[in-house]
Amino acid sequence: MSEPQPSIRVDLAAQQLELRVDGRVVGRYPVSSALRGAGEREGSECTPRGRHLVCEKIGDGAAPGTVFVAREPTGELCTPSAFRAEPDRDWILTRILWLDGCEPGRNRGGEVDTRSRYVYIHGCPDALPLGRPGSHGCIRMSNADVIELFDRVDVGTPVEIVE
Repeated sequence: MSEPQPSIRVDLAAQQLELRVDGRVVGRYPVSSALRGAGEREGSECTPRGRHLVCEKIGDGAAPGTVFVAREPTGELCTPSAFRAEPDRDWILTRILWLDGCEPGRNRGGEVDTRSRYVYIHGCPDALPLGRPGSHGCIRMSNADVIELFDRVDVGTPVEIVE
């Protein structure tokens, strides 16, 4: 018998991520997608729609609040005082699930390539609100939730982003 296969569905209207196993919802998490809405074009700071795959998992074992820049830990932790000092910084914390588009011309290739736009599912500071748009294109989650999700999916997990 084959192992149950997880998938992720992000509903931009509901600002919610669902983890599904064999089509059954096994986890629901509040998220924050792009402040500028849905869109695929490079430089748009929008969240890309359509079918994607997790192409890389980054941060396994990192402490909650670990700060990443260019997918590398900086040695910093995002504390409340660090966040207060730089509230406008694009904080990428704890874990990264890097997304790769599956639909040529929609979210793969050219100026609409999700992977080359560096679109992730990642953790964010506790002070940032979830459940409403606010990111620069990525899908933000609480640090506890992104750790749980990270531990339950593999590279190659399908991700569908819908409006």
